Amino acid sequence: MSHRSQSGSSPGLKQIDLDQIWGDLREGIEQVYKRQHMLKPRYMELYTHVYNYCTSVHQNTTKTSAPKTKKGTASTGGAQLVGLELYKRLREFLRNYLISLHKDGNDLMDEDVLKFYTHQWDEYQFSSKVLNGVCAYLNRYYIHRHWVRRECEEGRKGIYEIYQLALVTWRDHLFKQLNKQVTNAVLKLIERERNGETINTRLVSGVISCYVELGLNEEDPAAKGANLSVYKDSFENVFLEDTERFYNHESTEFLRENPVTEYMKKAEQRLAEEDRRVQLYLHETTKERLAKTCEKVLIEKHLEIFHAEFQHLLDADKNPDLARMFQLVARILNGLGELRTLLEVHITNQGLAAIDKCGETANSDPKVYVNTILEVHKKYNALVLTAFKNDSGFVASLDKACGRFINSNAVTKQANSSSKSPELLAKFCDLLLKKSSKNPEEAELEDTLNQIMVVFKYIEDKDVFQKFYSKMLAKRLVQHMSASDDAEASMISKLKQACGFEYTSKLQRMFQDIGVSKDLNEQFRKHLVNSNEPLDIDFSIQVLSSGSWPFQQSFTFSLPTELERSVHRFTTFYSGQHSGRKLNWLYNMSKGELVTNCFKNRYTLQASTLQMAVLLQYNASTSWSLQQLHESTQIKMDFLVQVVQILLKAKLLQSDDDENELQPVSQVCLFAGYKNKKLRVNINIPMKTELKVEQETTHKHIEEDRKLLIQAAIVRIMKMRKVLNHQQLVAEVLNQLSTRFKPRVHIIKKCIDILIEKEYLERTDGERDSYTYLA
Repeated sequence: MSHRSQSGSSPGLKQIDLDQIWGDLREGIEQVYKRQHMLKPRYMELYTHVYNYCTSVHQNTTKTSAPKTKKGTASTGGAQLVGLELYKRLREFLRNYLISLHKDGNDLMDEDVLKFYTHQWDEYQFSSKVLNGVCAYLNRYYIHRHWVRRECEEGRKGIYEIYQLALVTWRDHLFKQLNKQVTNAVLKLIERERNGETINTRLVSGVISCYVELGLNEEDPAAKGANLSVYKDSFENVFLEDTERFYNHESTEFLRENPVTEYMKKAEQRLAEEDRRVQLYLHETTKERLAKTCEKVLIEKHLEIFHAEFQHLLDADKNPDLARMFQLVARILNGLGELRTLLEVHITNQGLAAIDKCGETANSDPKVYVNTILEVHKKYNALVLTAFKNDSGFVASLDKACGRFINSNAVTKQANSSSKSPELLAKFCDLLLKKSSKNPEEAELEDTLNQIMVVFKYIEDKDVFQKFYSKMLAKRLVQHMSASDDAEASMISKLKQACGFEYTSKLQRMFQDIGVSKDLNEQFRKHLVNSNEPLDIDFSIQVLSSGSWPFQQSFTFSLPTELERSVHRFTTFYSGQHSGRKLNWLYNMSKGELVTNCFKNRYTLQASTLQMAVLLQYNASTSWSLQQLHESTQIKMDFLVQVVQILLKAKLLQSDDDENELQPVSQVCLFAGYKNKKLRVNINIPMKTELKVEQETTHKHIEEDRKLLIQAAIVRIMKMRKVLNHQQLVAEVLNQLSTRFKPRVHIIKKCIDILIEKEYLERTDGERDSYTYLA
């Protein structure tokens, strides 16, 4: 017997009437909703009722070839209608169950309504999931395959899976009736918790999870996952209004009775509590809106009070409180702007006051000046780093403030020049890098050089620093006065890193010249030995390439005969090695040692070449007039006076006239009674005029160099742009040269006029304040 003919008479094909199964099915469903214990066989019995009913209708109608009737009992449509009958009965059961349930909870308030609502929801939700399992076939075949897909053409909206049907029914027949009193009860509980009471948070989380679960996707009932419309409309919006009202009142009252510092701790604590509240029993999506609401009320509303307190906290160095304020105000969009401005003004004033407090010392002592700047920077850099989390805006405030007070303060105003800061910084470097009894250890020296670079970063006139540093480095190298070659190289490397290769190229060439000179001296000594003409004095030279060293050509004078032979011999030797090179002797930079035989003790005097020229005259006679010394040495009278004054102060020479009132006729004698505790005595002290002239020429050279740099920048810009108006040209020149110095606008104008004269550019015809580049 074939399967087909067998199935045609099978009892499974018998159409089951809904009334046949509904009595037992209803009884089973009531058992589920009363949460009575149910054994697995009973559960399977209920499942089978639904399965048999659905499949019998489906199979019976699909096996027939009868045409579709109006009633649809003998068609696929008929199967759907029969399925719909079961669906309607289930919906009616749930509706009646909840209407009855609502009567029990209608008059309850506060915690009672919450206990009732959350308990009934837990039970109902569990039972509905069991019912959903019982009706699995109804869900799978009818709802998914037919009703949902064809809801548009069939016009059957509002058809859900059985579990979703249960949720919709709860929403329509219990939630809508009770939600206001439930939500109010939740809000009261939360307020009690905010006021320090311990509450049953499970009541709150139960309500919240119910509200979230009720957010069905109405557009696509079969879609998984909730939308949050119910939660947001029925709870979140009123909760946020309530929160705003609560903290509005609390913050105003608290500030009236407590200092701002205590209020900030309270605000910090409240924000943390609200954050925990979300984690504990609210939906995670509330976190951002709740934070924004609290920030608006607790912080933004009181920003003016915070700003006023910020200044007091800065004045009192209350760093932990400043950190707390920063973290609170940082939560507000664009909230930190005013604090950054206040910090900038404060640091500027602190820097100016610190330099002002040093008085004259800062003007004359580079160490005091630079260390005062560094102390201010160190203090506020630490503040920005720790309290303000190195926020870029606060770093910018620190930088602007330091730039302001370093380039314009009491010292620069007294000198009437912004170049005073780079000059003093270069002099501080010289003190550190020059040999002395106070030289620090290598590691400490390196640390101090790093600190110097901090100040250097803020210097506007970097070209002034370069000029002074270059002159002082040159002297250290020529006089063999560097404390450490490694430290010198390290400093040049730092400057190169900060300003580029061009900035330090001459400094590096100076080092190379010193190295080459060592080799040259060695070759010269070998040459003397080989030619069997040893010099009668110990003689060494340094040959410096003229373009790299910042020395002026020295004035001529009558070289002592004792030195003439050595100079001549070396000149001959050097010319033999390098034809076409000319040596210019810098006698003002030279020095030597004289051994005395005229005093009680034998002394070695370390003297400048000019001092040697004067002292050697006393081999011929023990007394000379100033005029006679001038004629025999050919040293200019104003320089000669200073040389003699230093020798008089050293008590090597004596005169009847006061050392400050020397005349050409003044007699200057050798002082035979000269005594000194040291046998090696350094009398090579710089002359005042020399120092003053050097300083003046340095500043003069800086101005000349600047004009050339400005002209070069103008030509570069115009060559690229061809035509440009005056304001744009000035702006671009300022921008290009800002890393070297800050050009003054009237100097730029002068340079433009010079270039028009030189025919590099011309004024554009018919256009005011516009220039054209001439190729």
